[in-house]
Amino acid sequence: MNLSKQKVVMPTVDPQIRIKNFEEVSLGYDTDDAILEANRCLECKHKPCVAACPVGIDIPGFIHQIKAGKFEKAYQLILRDSVLPAVCGRVCPQEVQCESVCVRSIKGEAVAIGRLERFAADMHYLKDNNLEENSIKKNKIKVAIAGSGPAGLSCASQLLNLGYDVTIYESLHEAGGVLVYGIPEFRLPKSVVKQEIEQSIKQGATLKTSMIIGQTLYIDELFEQGFEAVFLGTGAGLPKFLNIKGEGLNGVYSANEFLTRINLMKAYNEEQATPIYKGEIVGIVGGGNVAIDSARSALRLGAKEVHLIYRRSLEELPARSEEVEHAIEEGIIFDILTHPVEIMGDEKGFVKKIKCIKMELGEKDSSGRRRPSAIKDSEFEMNLDVLVVAIGTTPNPLISQNTEQLKINNWGGLIVEKDTGLTTKEYVYAGGDVVTGSATVILAMGAGKKAANAIDQKLKIKHKNI
Repeated sequence: MNLSKQKVVMPTVDPQIRIKNFEEVSLGYDTDDAILEANRCLECKHKPCVAACPVGIDIPGFIHQIKAGKFEKAYQLILRDSVLPAVCGRVCPQEVQCESVCVRSIKGEAVAIGRLERFAADMHYLKDNNLEENSIKKNKIKVAIAGSGPAGLSCASQLLNLGYDVTIYESLHEAGGVLVYGIPEFRLPKSVVKQEIEQSIKQGATLKTSMIIGQTLYIDELFEQGFEAVFLGTGAGLPKFLNIKGEGLNGVYSANEFLTRINLMKAYNEEQATPIYKGEIVGIVGGGNVAIDSARSALRLGAKEVHLIYRRSLEELPARSEEVEHAIEEGIIFDILTHPVEIMGDEKGFVKKIKCIKMELGEKDSSGRRRPSAIKDSEFEMNLDVLVVAIGTTPNPLISQNTEQLKINNWGGLIVEKDTGLTTKEYVYAGGDVVTGSATVILAMGAGKKAANAIDQKLKIKHKNI
């Protein structure tokens, strides 16, 4: 057993090198480091980490296999509960989920569960191992999945394992949802996402891209085509804005547009035809993972200065601590307790500067963070030529507007039963960001898995225990 109080350090690319390209920053464990870190796990009998995992991965079980050098067995054990091990090992906020309840964290740092999950998955793909053969008997019942992001892929995988015929519909030309358009290459290589999606296809899913449910194809038409249930995992792609003067100026982006142009359309590659206004001094408004991703992307596009403008303090910053550390290492400037109130442009209609106001923190609000309020007469101006607004998203209203009986709440999220994901329309289920608003990959996966089990129970009653 490794009695060290600290995690084995995971190597990263030098900040001065990595800010000049979009290659992956974190390099992962080698075999020796993975086994050394795995030996920090106490393999607790009560397994608090499993209960804290939204998809219920047998964490002590797969770590035990890594200890024994049985890396493929570790991977196959993870795969029973998660269809995206290589993705979640990179982007899941383990520090507030499984690692937050790790017994080792009582006296030191938690076991590096996410890094070990990534290691097991990377070893699987490095060795080009085949999936364990699926011996599930098919029941010939069709279920449609709208969206090929984490929620949709998780739901599809669980349904395939239960014997259903699954078709996944993706509105974009490439599968993956937020994994391909929202998360930068330096944090989540698209080759990794592609490998994990191909796994779902190998399981037996049918994938149809450039199909917008609610426009290209309506939900009622899916039922007419013989599908007996539908899962909506369409995410939250409608950006929120500040609603301040000047947001229509050239050089103002929503984070969705900014990151989609970079990640999916590869605007950072000079050989691509994707236009993007790069800017020399860039401001990012927000404090979540999307804001940090936008800031680090702007730096890699060649900005001389990148400011992250956040209305609370660093302690309230909701982004992953590891990503914040990387941003600080790379030279991102954190303008905390600051909020934009106006965007000002030049005579050609391009962003020139923004006016901000200083904030102070009061009592905690419903989010558990201290509520920010403006300090009177504290306005100041900041020179900028690009501003990216990363303050959240809401679901696209297209499906709800074009589907009778499908109800939404006051901010646009689909209304569902908490324990099943069932919407207000019979046999239509939903999960992930389309229900919760912007959240994490693993929470979306948990919602997809839960809905799949509910669909299975509903259809078993309909078909009298198929």
